[in-house]
Amino acid sequence: MTIRVVVADDQQLIRSALTTVIGLHDDLECVAEASTGREAVEACRAHRVDVVLMDIRMPGLDGIAATELITGEVPGTRVLVLTTFDLDENLFAALRAGASGFLTKDTPGEDVVEAVRTVHKGHSIVSPRATGSLLELARRAAPRHRPDWEALTARERDVLVSLARGSSNAEIGAELYLAETTVKTHVGAILRKLAVRDRLHAVIWAYENGVV
Repeated sequence: MTIRVVVADDQQLIRSALTTVIGLHDDLECVAEASTGREAVEACRAHRVDVVLMDIRMPGLDGIAATELITGEVPGTRVLVLTTFDLDENLFAALRAGASGFLTKDTPGEDVVEAVRTVHKGHSIVSPRATGSLLELARRAAPRHRPDWEALTARERDVLVSLARGSSNAEIGAELYLAETTVKTHVGAILRKLAVRDRLHAVIWAYENGVV
């Protein structure tokens, strides 16, 4: 199945480079380019789009506002944010707006392609060198004390804490003496109860709310 991509960046050079890289792969297709956030939203409304490569700083409607509109109106479309800096408070806002992750613009082309495939499968991706910075931003955010925590069972809370510390399902299972399939079930329940889309957003929720 071909992954349909929109490239949104106000720099023609960046758009051309990304479009060229995408065109080298049979399983990817660039269905539209956008130089503003508004154009990105309109492209997603006009086409069946699987993944948007979204710049944050664009004239008019910026990438954050565009991401919120796209993920709200077209929930099947995933947004992968591209940024010049790996520590940018706007990245945190983009993730909260529904982005599935972000990469810096100096990421090699083949890694961008693999990231598109990853988010299309429903996973999140974050530039490795920026993960610690992102979680630090979340930790500094004011705890919201949401009631979602009370909805989790004691075991689900244990799993969330381990998840937020970076443990894989296998590592969580070993730590809590659970089968890996049971861990997956707990993770699914956590995502549903916290109303977050994936593991990355569950981790951010945990840091925002002082769980870890």
